[in-house]
Amino acid sequence: MLRLHGIRHESFETEAEIAAWAHDRGHSLTHTDLWNGESLPELSTFDFLAVMGGPMNIYEEDKYPWLAEEKRFLKAAIDAGKLVIGVCLGAQLLADVLGAKVTKNAHREIGWHAVQAAPGAAQSRVFSALPKEYEAFHWHGDTFSIPPGALWTAQSEACAHQAFSACNDRVVGLQFHLETNAASMADLADHCAGEITVDPAQWPYVQSAEAMLRRPERLAPLRGLLHRLLDNMAGLV
Repeated sequence: MLRLHGIRHESFETEAEIAAWAHDRGHSLTHTDLWNGESLPELSTFDFLAVMGGPMNIYEEDKYPWLAEEKRFLKAAIDAGKLVIGVCLGAQLLADVLGAKVTKNAHREIGWHAVQAAPGAAQSRVFSALPKEYEAFHWHGDTFSIPPGALWTAQSEACAHQAFSACNDRVVGLQFHLETNAASMADLADHCAGEITVDPAQWPYVQSAEAMLRRPERLAPLRGLLHRLLDNMAGLV
């Protein structure tokens, strides 16, 4: 059994299907709500860290002072050899502590869009078993460069750097949201509605909330991809 710990940056961005995977596989799950003033755990208390998304940016330390402490914590977890997966903001934080740049993306990407394998995917034990192309859920305006020494493992039309794998696959960053379920998707659409501007000329990769939520049958394949990726990571222990 693995001890999984989630780092949450906002009340409505939870582990979602990562929690379901942990339950299905018999792993334990705890979490820290940084947005609610909770303290980060001791490194000895977990094996696998899931760093979730959030509406803030990694460089907003003046507004969210816990970001600086979190970055130091993530570096320590990586140095200690923990399994770490970061989603959206979580991936950007991991990229930053691994020496990469986090910047505004050319496009805001919100909704369901195709993701393709990038050149490094075939070299990764975690990503090589995923399809060459699949549909994923997105919600981001920033992007990251690929950290030095990491594998570039996924890309999309709107955002070249969608995923990376570092530290011999023990650290994975996903710009997109494989953990999405019906509740988490509805929560994002509700709490972040101000980011949805449906204007194909200016925002060609932003979908309306109605379009995002319209086909719930897309969630089952997404869950399968997440479980495969997490199983691949867990197999490294």
